[in-house]
Amino acid sequence: MKEAIHALGPGPLTEAALARHIFPLFSRALDSDRIYLENHSLGRPLDQSTDDLREACDLWQSRLGDAWDAWLAERECSRARFARLINSPRADCVVPKTSAGQGLRTVLNAMPGTPHVISTRGEFDSIDLILRQYAAMGRIRVTWVEPDVDALIAALEAGGDLVVVSQVLFMTARILHGIDRLAAACHAAGMRLLVDAYHAVGVFPVDVTAMGADFLISASYKYLRGGPGAGFLYISPEVLDSGFMPLDTGWFAKEDFFAFERPDPPRFAKGGDAFHESTPPIFTYYQARAGQQFVLEMGVARLRLYSLEQLSRFKSYLADAGVEAEGSGPNYGAFLTIQAPNARDLAQRLAVRGVDVDARGHLVRVCPDCLTTDEEMQRAALSIGLVASTPSRS
Repeated sequence: MKEAIHALGPGPLTEAALARHIFPLFSRALDSDRIYLENHSLGRPLDQSTDDLREACDLWQSRLGDAWDAWLAERECSRARFARLINSPRADCVVPKTSAGQGLRTVLNAMPGTPHVISTRGEFDSIDLILRQYAAMGRIRVTWVEPDVDALIAALEAGGDLVVVSQVLFMTARILHGIDRLAAACHAAGMRLLVDAYHAVGVFPVDVTAMGADFLISASYKYLRGGPGAGFLYISPEVLDSGFMPLDTGWFAKEDFFAFERPDPPRFAKGGDAFHESTPPIFTYYQARAGQQFVLEMGVARLRLYSLEQLSRFKSYLADAGVEAEGSGPNYGAFLTIQAPNARDLAQRLAVRGVDVDARGHLVRVCPDCLTTDEEMQRAALSIGLVASTPSRS
């Protein structure tokens, strides 16, 4: 992988160079004549991912119980790579979780009493559902506001304990600028801030230190090409040093988990290690490895520049086909949206034509990536224009 990326040379990415050096790293995922525009949903994996998973399985088969040393070493490597991707000051601030939702529940369950949470109406379904269910069960109180930093800051005047907000809105790809300003306002009000960066990590440089977030949740499912199950929770050093301790826990959070001692009260590992839970899903560290390495080696800023160029061209091709798309530019993440009252039907009819998109509410989302060719975007735009202008037969 390193050799292929090094062969790209310096400067902006080009389709010709990507096709020559990078496309072969994805030969299995690219072995299809379909036009894949769901990279914002499930990222395409590298061929190396299969080999990495085989390595984890080979350790199991050849070493049995002695595989734990290598498995846990890979966990620490995975945490370190996530830390680099968000500019975390310490790798142990990153705690592996199976999903962003598990990270949110970890934070909510560790807060005393009945915390007052302020969140927006633009959060992803999983986060929204967790907050609503906790509120329905009397575990938290929730104030809902529009997805806007100024609206969130205004809501702080009524008091609260935790703000939950997305850095990039999953429906529209709109970036919420000013999260550092929101974090400062939260801290001035004695509150903490949790940022969902699922649609940001791997899309553009994320700096959790400059952001000032107390917590950040994300995962490898999309732009990090790591598949389902490889998520994480970031906890800032300040929160870790404040005495914040988990309720969601398990034996891997103990000070010496292989000693099998049972002190009362429990003795937890230091720092973020105290937020490990029970026996971890080892294979997720391996399945996420190639994608993490790829994004770090390519450089998020470099990938972002290429993505912005692609989105601008794709938006133009769609316009030429009579389709108005929203997105592209510094105020948006990695995908475009197309308004359609029958969005799900439109996505299904495009799938029949070999174009894979998805629908959220009244919006169709389309996302090229560095493996998407210009010719594919032109063909997809023509198909979208044709299908959008043709009434459904149902």
